[in-house]
Amino acid sequence: MLNMRSATSSPPTDLTATAKIRDAAIERFAADGFGKTSVRSIATTAGVSAGLVMHHFGNKEGLRRACDDHVLGTILRQAQDKGSPEGLRAVLQGYLADPTRYAIDIGYLSRAITEDSAAGQRIVDAIIDETEDFLRAGAASGSLRASADPRALAAVMAMTSLGMVTMASHLARALDCAGQGLGPAVMRRVALPTAELYTHGLYTDDTALRMTREALESTEAS
Repeated sequence: MLNMRSATSSPPTDLTATAKIRDAAIERFAADGFGKTSVRSIATTAGVSAGLVMHHFGNKEGLRRACDDHVLGTILRQAQDKGSPEGLRAVLQGYLADPTRYAIDIGYLSRAITEDSAAGQRIVDAIIDETEDFLRAGAASGSLRASADPRALAAVMAMTSLGMVTMASHLARALDCAGQGLGPAVMRRVALPTAELYTHGLYTDDTALRMTREALESTEAS
């Protein structure tokens, strides 16, 4: 699914150059957008020639696919880490300790989604798929409540999380942290309320659930 590229046959120096170019491309794509970023600007950021970029990735689209795979792989590994309380704690502690390490990947992800590109759609689909797998596995193990529609719930959860990424400036402003994006101050504010919502829910009884079921059933019957 992720189409991760293997470079095991390349010399170590090529591996280093490939990673340097890829990381520079992620930085430039996140800052300037995919359409406006040139191969030459990526090469300048990486400190290599444009010819070397083409040698390793073929063209700009090939480089972009490599960036997609890398960022998506990082995100999904973090999602897998969050599958246990210990993993969630480690991810949160790591982010709060060094938020700059995550900032570029978050910026890249936001660009890909808001530009509604094929790459952005692929990333969203993969995150929803991973979330659905998480929900189904959790229900099977008894660590999560079973859902009437795991796919729909996965889409809602993914959209909620991705909305925080793509509208980070609005989230920060709402929490009196304008200009900070998804910085440590914002993450500290949302971490506990998010855990509370997923752990305890929101309503104190099942009235809303019953009303929703009745409304859906009456519509289907008619």
